[in-house]
Amino acid sequence: MASLLLLLVCFLFMPLGIARADGWYWLSSDSKYSKYFEPSSVHVSHSTETSHGSVATEIKAWTKTSYSYEGAQETIENYGLGHLLTDPSQLAYSLAEVAINPQNRTIQYTKEDFYNPQGEVIWSKTDGRVKEVTSQQFDEAFYDAIVDSVFGAGELERASAKDRWITLYSHADVDGTQLHVTADTTTMRMKGDNMIFWQWAEHKDADGNVMRITFVKRTVNLPQGTERLIRAETWTPSEGWQTVESGLDGAYHMIAADSPAYQGVLQLRAYAKANSSWVHRYSIW
Repeated sequence: MASLLLLLVCFLFMPLGIARADGWYWLSSDSKYSKYFEPSSVHVSHSTETSHGSVATEIKAWTKTSYSYEGAQETIENYGLGHLLTDPSQLAYSLAEVAINPQNRTIQYTKEDFYNPQGEVIWSKTDGRVKEVTSQQFDEAFYDAIVDSVFGAGELERASAKDRWITLYSHADVDGTQLHVTADTTTMRMKGDNMIFWQWAEHKDADGNVMRITFVKRTVNLPQGTERLIRAETWTPSEGWQTVESGLDGAYHMIAADSPAYQGVLQLRAYAKANSSWVHRYSIW
């Protein structure tokens, strides 16, 4: 009975969305990958003193990724390891030390070791590129769990929330084409008067077929109603995903008050007011 009670207590106090597996904590699995992180390895490597106390600006931790045959094959292609690994079944799992900056939602793999089924290192890499964590990134589950281990602000919960994406505005033209724009609340954070976030816009024809998707990182000055585009990608059925450079001039532009996009400004203002703690989490400004 005592053992059963202990197990129940451990279950009740286990972090949301995380389950223990072989010394690591399981985060997610699909047909290609299983993802884990090691809570005991999480530590704050850099912090900044602010008027509201010390705030972590770099967090380091160890992660683990195990691969199915398909996942191993994809990883070998992504890392350009075809000359080294001709048989995907020889890539079993990898361990990685990551460095996270919560203010900018970035993650960097500072060290990666790739293992065969016998537990032998078959390839290593250091100083990977810094990536921003969005809904399109492989690393989102790692980021959420590690940042929650330090701040407990609810990254895991927000990532799986039904209202993670909020509608900014919709618009239909006279020819029947439609535009629907949503914003990812997990990416929202305030820097002064500016809200930074990623938005997803779907352009459909009169029959409801998706003609184009744009995935854009924006910063919007909420009091002024101006915006600056930081990064942009676009998808079409014929060309797939492409990086967009036009319109990224670094300048702020006014959002016309009589435009459909201005309804998005009103939505952002309302969200920031209603969720002040969330949009100012980890703030050092």
